Amino acid sequence: MSVEDRRGFISALIGDGRPLLSLTGTALILSAGFGILQSISGYLLPHDSEAIGMDAAALSHAGNSHLVHFMFHDRVAFCGTLLAIGSAYWWLAEFPLKAGRQWAWWAYAISGSTGFLSFLAYLKYGYLDTWHGWATLLLLPTFLGGLIRSRSCIHGKLSIRKVWFNPLPVESSYARAGRLLIQACAAGLILAGLSIVAIGMTVVFVPQDIAFMQLSREQLQAISPMLIPVIAHDRSGFGGGLLSAGLLIAMIARNAPLTRSFAEVMAVMGFCGFGAALGVHVAIGYLDFTHLAPAYAGFLLFLTGLMLCILGLRRRQEPVREDYETNSWSVRD
Repeated sequence: MSVEDRRGFISALIGDGRPLLSLTGTALILSAGFGILQSISGYLLPHDSEAIGMDAAALSHAGNSHLVHFMFHDRVAFCGTLLAIGSAYWWLAEFPLKAGRQWAWWAYAISGSTGFLSFLAYLKYGYLDTWHGWATLLLLPTFLGGLIRSRSCIHGKLSIRKVWFNPLPVESSYARAGRLLIQACAAGLILAGLSIVAIGMTVVFVPQDIAFMQLSREQLQAISPMLIPVIAHDRSGFGGGLLSAGLLIAMIARNAPLTRSFAEVMAVMGFCGFGAALGVHVAIGYLDFTHLAPAYAGFLLFLTGLMLCILGLRRRQEPVREDYETNSWSVRD
């Protein structure tokens, strides 16, 4: 005798909340893809042009091409962080959160709170990207709904201590060293994100930026009173995205079992984040070594750490199943 399915349609779609969290990741990835393609096109967004009072061609004529390229470079770097965060959200939903790992739930809560709260940094200079604003307002309920609903995936009382004070696995020296290097890189990203948010809310530019644009702050203000606020908006956004991505990398590297999916998601996050940030500098010719030295150092730390983790994974004596049931993290949350 069949049992009647009494679930509601919406409840069935939402499930345990993980589909909503995955949807948040999808929205971030699609937004990032749009932002990168828009930057490659060489056109400003309509509301940016309206705020500044001119389009990209007129802005280049009023200033120079370096000015327009500089505006695009922060946006592309920001989109790289969104790609990294979105990929991590997919992975967290499918692997550790599905297995009931409490740290994974906190990874969503902490990184999401940081990302959404960084939105307030945009208000310092009085410019709000309306598309960004609407996207945030629409995405926030989806994320919060997924976070609340996915609480059912976790058994027992939530404790933020589970973010860091979990039992360490028994791993090779390669894997342990790799994790430490990735965590060191993540710490650098967190500090860099905080610094960039602070810069975006205050001075906006570092000396190397002014040298690249070949325009003083006074000249930028003369071109348009809203030019600096528009640039500050993208700079603060990049800082917030970098902070959120750094927190995710730190929590994943500290807690996730050493599996094939762990190595793959780390590789994707590194490729998206560092690839966009360093790649756009090469594309526009902004290659000041002093400015890029922290990014080079972070990329070297990350790449070395990832290679050591992969080496540690290959040296394991027994295969690891991707469902998290037979990994060395035998202590449950």
